[in-house]
Amino acid sequence: MDEGGTPLLPDSLVYQIFLSLGPADVLAAGLVCRQWQAVSRDEFLWREQFYRYFQVARDVPRHPAATSWYEEFQRLYDRVPCVEMQTLREHTDQVLHLSFAHSGHQFASCSKDCTVKIWNNDLAVSLLHSADMRPYNWSYTQFSQFNPDDSLLLVSGVFLGPHNSSSGEIAVISLDRFALLSRVRNKPYDVFGCWLTETSLISGNLHRIGDITSCSVLWLNNAFQDVESENVNVVKRLFKIQNLNASTVRTVMVADCSRFDSPDLLLEAGGPAPPPCRVFDLGGGREGAEGAGPGPTRAKEGLRHFLDAILEGRAPAQLSENVLETKVAKLLAQSHTRPPEHSEAGARRKYLIFTTGCLTYSPHQIGIKQILPHQMTTAGPVLGEERGSDEFFDALDHVIDIHGHVIGMGLSPDNRYLYVNSRSWPSGSVVADPMQPPPIAEEIDLHVFDLKTMQEVKRALRAHRAYTPNDECFFIFLDVSRDFVASGAEDRHGYIWDRHYNICLARLRHEDVVNSVVFSPLEQELLLTASDDATIKAWRSPRTARAHQALRPRPFFSWFASHRR
Repeated sequence: MDEGGTPLLPDSLVYQIFLSLGPADVLAAGLVCRQWQAVSRDEFLWREQFYRYFQVARDVPRHPAATSWYEEFQRLYDRVPCVEMQTLREHTDQVLHLSFAHSGHQFASCSKDCTVKIWNNDLAVSLLHSADMRPYNWSYTQFSQFNPDDSLLLVSGVFLGPHNSSSGEIAVISLDRFALLSRVRNKPYDVFGCWLTETSLISGNLHRIGDITSCSVLWLNNAFQDVESENVNVVKRLFKIQNLNASTVRTVMVADCSRFDSPDLLLEAGGPAPPPCRVFDLGGGREGAEGAGPGPTRAKEGLRHFLDAILEGRAPAQLSENVLETKVAKLLAQSHTRPPEHSEAGARRKYLIFTTGCLTYSPHQIGIKQILPHQMTTAGPVLGEERGSDEFFDALDHVIDIHGHVIGMGLSPDNRYLYVNSRSWPSGSVVADPMQPPPIAEEIDLHVFDLKTMQEVKRALRAHRAYTPNDECFFIFLDVSRDFVASGAEDRHGYIWDRHYNICLARLRHEDVVNSVVFSPLEQELLLTASDDATIKAWRSPRTARAHQALRPRPFFSWFASHRR
């Protein structure tokens, strides 16, 4: 400024100079004088800084909830949990899964050391309780989930049965006394299990029908098995689902449809349309609907003609035993499957979501089945709702074909959006043998599906990688907060993306595979990661890290200026 206090440079020229600076330099220059400070907060300046620094496509608009470009820049830079604050080493083997209580005050961890540990989430995380499941003949613990009121913990693990056969088992632990309340068999073990209500949980069982055909039965179990009255059920059959080509139902979870109407500011952004994942509506009830099969009469006629052709030697000579078994199973199911029920308008309902398939044992589809209000209790017939004598299986409401190996799923906080980790098959690949699925990509695609419209939305996120082949591929747990989505990976890192801008914001390093990530439901600026390196790491945002480390945290811009990335 001159002696009279008039700026020597006009604002427009200072603005042009600031455009050539990085964000840290702009903030530092803003400390020089009032004029520069005012220019350094210009909205158009920070819009340019935002798109340039985070490399967001220019056609993607600002998040609808953001009030300024400066604050939006600050959110993505200063409020992403990327600062390692604490490393927990109490487990002695690979840590496979993490889950938070809904209150955010506690979390649980499962491990190959066959323990489930419950932790207090204070300023510094501390161990509250450790339960060893080896006395119950478990091999390891693999999954846990708090019930809706945080009074019970579901723990899923691999159970060693007779002749070294392994299936799963679910244990329910009381969180006030840490007492084991009940144990439920769970087959296969990677069904995991989940809560449906405060006191009832879903488990699975598997029945072989042929060499590559089976039936998955999903059961509703009372968490308290020691009921006093013999007239009170502790278990009830929910659904029976046919499995073809060596596939099975796995990884069950429940989405509460009543929460869909909560405001969600995601997915209003532009950008290229996602590649189509086929979504089949199997419960439309309209003639000719995609995925709908022939009626019982036509199915029985088709089966009779097909069997007659085989007996008379008119069947195609190249049919293998597996192909023949699958064709017969399909024809039988078409006339012995109960169609989906439809809930009344306004009725409270939930979706049962799980991985499945129809071409090979590798999980390449997501099945969705409505759970109606009258099905959410163990009251009534143990074998489930009344059905006709020819209704052996239950039809699904929707099937999402991923065209790849599904290795992870997670729901948004409002339960509306389903995020799916998958490793894609080569384009145009055909499954000729159900026991030999196509090779899978090393890149992991993170798809997003809107459960309200049953459509894929946005383009798939990609940054993380996996290396194991089909027959060794394992589940990598992901989690979703209000603004972010996080996932583990086999490349020794956890990853965080922004849900609106579809950009990767952070890579969180471990010494081995990262199996599970979970955000605190109280504050999305706290993230936990679990790894094969036997550690759990707590990550906080730079903003909360400063608050924890200093009595008087410096303002954002001064901290930013001294910690350039």
